[in-house]
Amino acid sequence: MVTAVLAKKHNNDKTFRPWPDVAYVWKTEEKGSDVNIATYLLLDAFQHSYEVAAVLSNDGDLIEPIRLTALILGKPVGLLSPVPNPTPALRAAATFLRHVTVADIDASQFPNPVVLASGVKVYKPPSWA
Repeated sequence: MVTAVLAKKHNNDKTFRPWPDVAYVWKTEEKGSDVNIATYLLLDAFQHSYEVAAVLSNDGDLIEPIRLTALILGKPVGLLSPVPNPTPALRAAATFLRHVTVADIDASQFPNPVVLASGVKVYKPPSWA
């Protein structure tokens, strides 16, 4: 999500002038993905949609949903850690831990291009290279 923030610079005379007393700040940050992961982890567990879940994250906001899914709902939840030392409480909440390396992620990519049954070729964006 990209958010534009209009910020008034402080000045000594306390008057507002459009420029240069106003600065536009572009702030890019991901929002809501931890809530979405937690929601579907729990929803899918309640609906018995999986036998084992795997969460690729090091976000401490996922500790409680992982813990409740494993402990209360009895569904194993593995932590696929992108870092060598995951958050200790996240590690403790998970049923099992597996480390994921850049090589693992590279090996799991589709070929470029992917050729559809129709013969159409779908290419990765250049920024994904």
